[in-house]
Amino acid sequence: MRVCLASTSPARLMLLRQAGIEPLTRSPQVDEEAVIAAVEAAEERTLAPDEHVLLLARRKAQDVAAALAAESPDFDGIVIGGDSMFELGGEILGKPHRPDVAIARWREMRGRTGILHSGHSVFRLSPGAAPREAHAVAAASVSFSADVTDAEIDAYVATGEPLQVAGAFTVDSLGGAFIERVDGDPSTVVGMSLSTLRHLCRELGITWTDLWSTPAPS
Repeated sequence: MRVCLASTSPARLMLLRQAGIEPLTRSPQVDEEAVIAAVEAAEERTLAPDEHVLLLARRKAQDVAAALAAESPDFDGIVIGGDSMFELGGEILGKPHRPDVAIARWREMRGRTGILHSGHSVFRLSPGAAPREAHAVAAASVSFSADVTDAEIDAYVATGEPLQVAGAFTVDSLGGAFIERVDGDPSTVVGMSLSTLRHLCRELGITWTDLWSTPAPS
């Protein structure tokens, strides 16, 4: 069965590959800020983190699923969309982008615990059939070491790694040494919860192992 990842995130792609899945990748054409602003204006409220990530995950997957269905009517498989955001003390922390922001954030995070919210959407596409979708949100708490020094923070930020990731940290690369504990599915912190994706696939009648890529003959 074919798999399309509605994301160009290297972390999400790597995660699926490590799980035995070699997906196509498509970049969703979704203006995330505009989507959130429109929904919040219509509902006259600020979306909670779990609502925020689920809305964007569903819009991303829907966009790519519609494009695939139009371009390749014979596509038989699934489209996976995801979105993540980090919450610390009730404040949403997105990608810092700038070194000074990342440094300040790490000094604030050390010794504390935050929550990584991850939205998931899976669309089942079958030739001649209407698309079907299942969705869910996963969350994992992340506890940062209290003894991370300013010098270590400066050195970590200087690598550039934390600048383009939600919360300014990774758990599966250089930032992992500064994280003491993860409660929840660890893959959630990487970008998507594999266990959640498996449950969504089951809702759609798909056996997870059928998504594994066939090894090339040796």
